[in-house]
Order: sequence, then structure tokens, then C-alpha cells
Amino acid sequence: MPDARTILDKVTEGFNRHDLEAVTRCFDARGVFVTPSGVGDGLEEISYFFETSLTAFPDAVVTLWSTVACGDTAIGEWTLTGTHGGAYMLPGGDVVAATGRPIAVRGASFCTVDEDGVVGYRIYYDQLELIAQLGRTVSAEGEF
Repeated sequence: MPDARTILDKVTEGFNRHDLEAVTRCFDARGVFVTPSGVGDGLEEISYFFETSLTAFPDAVVTLWSTVACGDTAIGEWTLTGTHGGAYMLPGGDVVAATGRPIAVRGASFCTVDEDGVVGYRIYYDQLELIAQLGRTVSAEGEF
């Protein structure tokens, strides 16, 4: 079975090179990608989630600052930095057009592997922190 920490590093490196093919190659065909904004089930949907992130933040870079492995799972804490240069979909479906604003968001990834690659990849970050950095606020009714 591949080493979970090595695979987490490969996913991060592929993302930082903006190489969607390299990222997708790390995943098993039955892999699942879970984010605060939705779930990608299978390679096509997983690739779509990474692609939309890179469209919204075309200079995005993830900096891993802590990684631990426990069996078939690696956990990484990171900071995502970039510039809002493309459409970003908010919870609820509204879209924020490019603002040119810089972002820096802290988060964590849980990467679970088996002999065929990543079967589960979960990322966690504070959506409100990101939305605030894009210059949006939440109304009393919970709308952005």
C-alpha cells in the first residue's frame, strides 16, 4: 500500500503546479473528495473541484506546515494563499466575480489511501474567513 504521507505530498505538489492530471492520478477511481462546499465522487468530480479552485484563485499555493500519518491516513495542516482572479461560488450558489483580493486561509486535509491510491480526501477550512477576505459579509438572515 502506498504511504499516505507521500500521497498527500503528491496531491499538494500537483495542486501547487496547477497540474490537475497529476492530482487526479493520485486518486483511486472510487475516490471521494469532501470539502466545505460540496462532495466530489469519482475522478471527474474530484478534478472539477480542484479545477474550480484554480479558476477562482489562479495563483493558489498550499503550504503544508505540519503533517502526521496514522496507518492509512495522513493529516496535513496548511495555509492556502492566492489572489481571487476568477469566479468563486458561495454556499447557496451565488458567484463572486474576481476581486483581485489576496487570500490566506488556514485549513487541514485528511488523506486516506489504499493500494490503488486516495480513497478519501477531506479538507476543512473556515468558509466565512475566506468569504470575508473576498470582501463579502453575512446578513442577519444568513445570506452573503
